[in-house]
Amino acid sequence: MFRFVKRTLGFSKAESVRILMYHKVLPKKNISGKDFLTVSTEDLEVQFQYIKNNYNALFFDELNTQKHLKNKLILTFDDGYLNNLQYLVPLLEKYQLKATIFIPTGLILKNEKEQNREMMTFEEIKSLNPKYVEVALHSHGHKNYSEISLQETADDLYENIKTLEERKIPFTKVLAYPYGKFPKKGEHKRQFFSLLENAGITSAVRIGNNIDYYPWKNKFEIKRIDIKGGDSFSVFKWKLRLGKIKL
Repeated sequence: MFRFVKRTLGFSKAESVRILMYHKVLPKKNISGKDFLTVSTEDLEVQFQYIKNNYNALFFDELNTQKHLKNKLILTFDDGYLNNLQYLVPLLEKYQLKATIFIPTGLILKNEKEQNREMMTFEEIKSLNPKYVEVALHSHGHKNYSEISLQETADDLYENIKTLEERKIPFTKVLAYPYGKFPKKGEHKRQFFSLLENAGITSAVRIGNNIDYYPWKNKFEIKRIDIKGGDSFSVFKWKLRLGKIKL
């Protein structure tokens, strides 16, 4: 309750971090029907203009040196879609903003050989300008970590790390849980977090639709705010202010 009051009244600008979650980016004319995973380039540009004027966009690996900076915000994009390269990166460059792209390496491998591929190749990921894009982890097989064994999770996570290392792609050891899911109860949760610690994971993000605070209270349960395709600009601003639409 106290944090909600602080957030509403603006007393926690230095501690708060708004982490926005996106997936695909396409021109409005290329989006058919309701597609919550795809934000139009037109809407994203308006959002970026607002962010540029009101927030300080950072990478995860800058948080420690910038922890006293007010109005911190992290843009995140899941899965490494080709349209991120085509439409997101030019907007980042235009507005001098930064974004973290979470890469599921197994999906990239499968998609590289497809004629009408949806994802970036590893070479394209490697070519992303580190001034604007931070690469981070999103599993290898994009499996739901709450539904597989700890050994399967460990194998998957280490494969995610190894694949990026083998391709000499610099990355930050922040993990975005596939589907936002992870073990949430008792001993299974404790062992899962221990596994992340042993793998050198510095923090991990879920969904949660709320503003979080740095230093993290729970570094493996960091909340992101889901920005959906079709969100009006007023809804977007409300989410940035409070993290969720409904109180």
